[in-house]
Amino acid sequence: MNISGNWTMGRTNSFAAAKAEKTNGTNEYVSKTVSTPKMHIIYMKTDDMLYSGGNGTGLSYYIKYAPDSTEEDPTVIAKGVDENGNAFEQTIHINKINPNCATLVEMRALEAYLDVDKNGGLSSLPPDTGEMGLHDRRNFMNMFRKQIRDMKILKERQLASYYQYSMQMYAEFIDKNFWHKNF
Repeated sequence: MNISGNWTMGRTNSFAAAKAEKTNGTNEYVSKTVSTPKMHIIYMKTDDMLYSGGNGTGLSYYIKYAPDSTEEDPTVIAKGVDENGNAFEQTIHINKINPNCATLVEMRALEAYLDVDKNGGLSSLPPDTGEMGLHDRRNFMNMFRKQIRDMKILKERQLASYYQYSMQMYAEFIDKNFWHKNF
């Protein structure tokens, strides 16, 4: 597998020079920026992964179904490195995710499980997730509301509609799990 395209790391053009190296014959690529000693690990998506990616903090991970996952209890494993470069592995039970108080990794797992349309982009989630760390929790439903409101102010009706659609997918998940757990 090869990597093509222009790589730009960091926030400014001073970070534009980057190099990717495949490590240990795995699906793991290390991106080394010229301007900083910080390394970013990038997991290349394989057929058995539900998600592979990260954000600007250095958080990078992939998500796969757990071997013991069932229809009644869909379970995934997230493996990667946090924003400090520390390896992590998490088991996530999809039905226990609450979009009103979730981590980015949990929401990526839910996004993949629900197969939410990404509208030709990389994510169905609001852009405010770019600075979240591994353990940061946010109310994603409020983030959607804010993004929809901002898009309406900017008269970006298509984007407002898209975020409304995405928010609705997660709201339906909340409703289904609430009724399933409580009745």
